Amino acid sequence: MINFSNKKFIIPAIPAVLLSIISVQGGAAIAKNLFPILGASGTASLRIGFSALILFAVFRTNLSRLNKKQWLYCLAYGTCLGAMNLVFYLAIKRIPLGLGVTLEFTGPLALALFGSRKLIDLLWVVLAGIGIVLIAPWQNNAVDLLGAALAVLAGGFWAAYIVLGGKISKLMASGDAVAVGMIFATAFILPFGIYSGELASLNGTLLLIGVAVALLSSAIPFTLEMGALRQLSSKHFGILMSVEPAVAALAGLLFLEEYLSPAQWLSIVCVITASVGATYFSRKQ
Repeated sequence: MINFSNKKFIIPAIPAVLLSIISVQGGAAIAKNLFPILGASGTASLRIGFSALILFAVFRTNLSRLNKKQWLYCLAYGTCLGAMNLVFYLAIKRIPLGLGVTLEFTGPLALALFGSRKLIDLLWVVLAGIGIVLIAPWQNNAVDLLGAALAVLAGGFWAAYIVLGGKISKLMASGDAVAVGMIFATAFILPFGIYSGELASLNGTLLLIGVAVALLSSAIPFTLEMGALRQLSSKHFGILMSVEPAVAALAGLLFLEEYLSPAQWLSIVCVITASVGATYFSRKQ
């Protein structure tokens, strides 16, 4: 839902989610192009820092009204958010964007399957396992092992981020939570960018690109997703989000010239299918 000249323009839910995914992966592709200049930690610092400024300006959170419990949850939420982004950028520095997102997606997928006792969920576990096996660096010229491990670790942070997000949403408005969380994420990630010395190369052009990455990766998709969630159940929203690894692979192909093997494309299909199935047959709406 977008306000313009006192009128409300409602973007339908499905296009909104798809535009959000395209925006996030387009932002990731632009960010990866900055790695040779700013490195992964420098780029992540720029993206998270500008995202914090943009979201805080949009939601205008009154920090004086937060209680101790809200501050503590925002600290945990933001630290997890910062770690997730830093580790993911370190991962896609070493492996293609599409494979990085696919491996990262195992975190939310494992969370969706956790505690399930349905027989059909074994199918999604097997499919996800096949997907990971197809990506695994079985040969020396295959996928970078450290990059793959970092992507899986980012998936673990993503799962924790989802759990914390669910808890914090019961304590405060989601917009305020993300805005304050981004401040803590910046505090977590900025020392890595400063210590690496990668931010020393900053100039006016790179700052503008950093703003663009922040808008594409955080501000725009967050706004679109909030509008979509008003129109969709969380189950249908999760199913739509499951196409993200495929969009990431296409973004890597189009913008970064990252070509994947047939086995790697099959891996992405397996993980997407597992994610859709696990979400569709989940117990909670």
